[in-house]
Amino acid sequence: MNAIRVCFALLICLLSLPALAGGKITIAAAADLKFALEEILVAFRQANPADEVETIYGSSGKFHTQIQQGAPFDLYFSADIEYPRLLAKEGLSASAARPYAVGRIVLWSVSRDARQMTLADLANPAIRKIAIANPRHAPYGKRAEEALRAAGVWDKVESRLVMGENIAQTAQYVQTGNADVGIIALSLALNKELATKGGYALIPSKLHQPLEQGFIITKRAAGNPLAKQFADTMDSPEARRIMVRWGFTLPQEATR
Repeated sequence: MNAIRVCFALLICLLSLPALAGGKITIAAAADLKFALEEILVAFRQANPADEVETIYGSSGKFHTQIQQGAPFDLYFSADIEYPRLLAKEGLSASAARPYAVGRIVLWSVSRDARQMTLADLANPAIRKIAIANPRHAPYGKRAEEALRAAGVWDKVESRLVMGENIAQTAQYVQTGNADVGIIALSLALNKELATKGGYALIPSKLHQPLEQGFIITKRAAGNPLAKQFADTMDSPEARRIMVRWGFTLPQEATR
């Protein structure tokens, strides 16, 4: 009889586990999104205390490759919407690519007053090192190269470039003195830690292609309701206000 009671108690515990356990998602996000996304996640976690959300920040291009190779990400936020669009075409997503913002690039420096600078000033050889994200896999790096070429200074600065693996590492090069000036994301320049150490100047958007950013729910998360819930959160008024506060432009409603 005691054995039957023990088995019955264990059965009740096992049956109740799904109800007690929360959901879990892992988000791979472009480094420029860190501060905005973390702020959005504060409210999301408060509303979903039983659920677990893990965030990993890095290079959009590298995340794209990792997802192709089976990396266990449930949502993928890219600084270039073309990367998630490609994954959708390859059948590796559970949603269409959804635009969430347009980014801006800025000149930023700790050692110089970047507020008074333009890209033409980078031709000055007194500026020894200039940091940009690697254009081969970082969208902000691609746009930085486009802007430098459009400004007619690429050939003058190419030999002095220091390339970060992503835009956060690029900002770190400037912050630590390993570069005199950097072309970084406005969303990072607005962060208190960077804003108190240096100034920035917006680079005219006409000098480069738009930094249209987008995300997908990956194929891995097709049956994960928490992934869908977070995706919908990005369309909420509060999330959109947070994105604007961190220097992003919202995509036009017609593109949604």
